[in-house]
Amino acid sequence: MAIEWIIAFLSLGLFAGFMAGLLGVGGGGIMVPMLTSIFLAQGLAPDYVVHLALGTSMAAIVTTSIASMRAHHTRGGVMWPILKTMAPGVILGTFAATFLAAKISSQHLAIFFALFMGYVALNMLRPKKVVIVEPKAAGKLELTAVGSGIGAVSALVSIGGGSLTVPYLSWRGIPLKNAIGTSAAVGLPISLAGALGYLLNAQPGLELPYAFGMVYLPGVLLMSAASFITAPFGAKLAHKLPVASLKKVFAILLIMLSLKMLLSVL
Repeated sequence: MAIEWIIAFLSLGLFAGFMAGLLGVGGGGIMVPMLTSIFLAQGLAPDYVVHLALGTSMAAIVTTSIASMRAHHTRGGVMWPILKTMAPGVILGTFAATFLAAKISSQHLAIFFALFMGYVALNMLRPKKVVIVEPKAAGKLELTAVGSGIGAVSALVSIGGGSLTVPYLSWRGIPLKNAIGTSAAVGLPISLAGALGYLLNAQPGLELPYAFGMVYLPGVLLMSAASFITAPFGAKLAHKLPVASLKKVFAILLIMLSLKMLLSVL
């Protein structure tokens, strides 16, 4: 691999890891559109770049998911009974959606990604109101079904599911600290099942050295190593920087990156 691509993957991992640690979001929202641009610059056909970006991003966030889950667990933020109940549905939904993604065109995947990131960005821009909700018990069937849906959407946009899991658990009356911690833990089965599914789904005609299925292994290794270094720094600075203001800037960045990706493949 040429040195410029090594630098590109390392830089992307450094930035994505830092933003994920700082704001609790990022990952696929940054990696997928930027990876799409990198793969296009490498000369890959537009028909393959979004699939490869989704798979590579999903595999790269496994390491940050592990680090995030451990950090929240040490602070007592993970509600393990909820995770254990949701996990089978999360794994099934995520894994199955990778096979669906393999059948969808890059153009349609880019449209879905842009629409979802637009929803995430608008939620970040919208003023938050603190609402105290009485805890409402959820049955196993509901948690499994919700987990399947969260996993499926997460696989199609290559995220850890936090933008879906946190609002759902908060609606169920789970304290925000536990909702965020449990969501971080849910990100691990999502990333593992998603990475495996994308590894098993090869794109006919895709010829790229060291690409397995829809995962570009050198990109995964470089981004994982870089993000693992910067994520803790972002988490430490989260208590010192104006996170609320930064989230608004980040929301605009998400919209711009999504639109850029959409235009590049249409």
